[in-house]
Amino acid sequence: MKTKVKPKASINIVTLGCSKNLVDSEVLYTQLKGNGLEVTHEAKKDTASIVVINTCGFIDNAKQESIDTILRYVDAKEAGKIDKLYVTGCLSHRYKDDLEKEIPLVDAFFGTNELPRLLKALKADYKHELVGERFLTTPAHFAYLKIAEGCDRPCSFCAIPIMRGKHVSRNMDELVLEANSLAKKGTKELILIAQDLTFYGLDLKGGQTGGRKLKELLERLSDVNGIEWIRLQYAYPAGFPLEILDTMAERENICRYLDMPLQSGSDAMLKHMRRGITREKTEALIETIREKVPGIALRTTLISGYPGETEADFDETYSFVERMRFDRLGIFNYSHEENTHAYSAEDNVPEDVKQERSDEIMALQQTISEELNQNKVGQTVKVLIDRKESGFFVGRTEFDSPEVDNEVLIPAEQYARLGDFVHVKINKAEEFDLYGDIVNI
Repeated sequence: MKTKVKPKASINIVTLGCSKNLVDSEVLYTQLKGNGLEVTHEAKKDTASIVVINTCGFIDNAKQESIDTILRYVDAKEAGKIDKLYVTGCLSHRYKDDLEKEIPLVDAFFGTNELPRLLKALKADYKHELVGERFLTTPAHFAYLKIAEGCDRPCSFCAIPIMRGKHVSRNMDELVLEANSLAKKGTKELILIAQDLTFYGLDLKGGQTGGRKLKELLERLSDVNGIEWIRLQYAYPAGFPLEILDTMAERENICRYLDMPLQSGSDAMLKHMRRGITREKTEALIETIREKVPGIALRTTLISGYPGETEADFDETYSFVERMRFDRLGIFNYSHEENTHAYSAEDNVPEDVKQERSDEIMALQQTISEELNQNKVGQTVKVLIDRKESGFFVGRTEFDSPEVDNEVLIPAEQYARLGDFVHVKINKAEEFDLYGDIVNI
């Protein structure tokens, strides 16, 4: 009599939130694959027997999306479509006890630093030999490289230290090894990410400066054969390591691009936010950056409706954005987060006022962006092709990060391959998009 063979378990990883979460999911995927397990990421159909949700817990909207996703898969489990449901990531780390009580059908919740425990639950072992190896969920030609975990900054509004812990820099040799491995697999662009890139190396021994080592890391990554673009995201303005600007100016494969969240243009708000910098010092820093790296694109993020923000504070921020003319800008409404320093203050700016202020800032930025883009008409720029859709090849310049920044659209009847660099002459510009034709140089 033949015995019925139980089908091999398959695992689907669902990722929510930021690029740092995406990297964590890629590491998990790589470990599971290394254990010989069948794994998918963001499978379109509920065919996997096990689902792992990597959650975000940063602000209210992100938390709600995470809860909604968990409940969707709880329903799938109750309907017999999946056998096991595990939850990890920031929301799980922050609210584990509450979630276990409220959603008991989840088989287990894991924190952000509990990868070995999660692997054990999935009947897998942590394989040290896979350090530096990574399955990419992004197109092969670009990859996020997380150089540190956690944050030591005291920002009053931020719950990241609660969820991610203190700043811990990754070993530099390990990062260079990973960059080499990615380059050999076709990665051309590395996007450096962390809660704060500028703190990199303060907790490591040795190095050129005995302190921050971002400059040294940039130089070593720049030397990796095959890496044509290195992009910096999430740099904190207070105590900014000015020495990296010389490296950015000297090295052709380090993008003239910097993502530096500033949060406000009001001195009163910056003080309450515990940002450690004034508007005047911020403007001086921006001037220095633009002077040392001519043509650099600056991206920033602001908060609308922080507790106590008056019309005068908002006017200061509006004027600040008007003067600084950032190349890229995003703004989100303040979210009152438990256990943060700001939680003791009254969340006294009405939601509709928060949104009105956000809309005003974005309307201003749209005007600035269109003016800056119109200046590019007639120029020829280097573009990395990301995808093909709606009759266009869609790519980016060195001044644009994936998903959040401007794009360049090229008619699809022209010849290009995904992941290739092409030169494009810009013939049309809109608020957040450029249009052009491929030219030979």
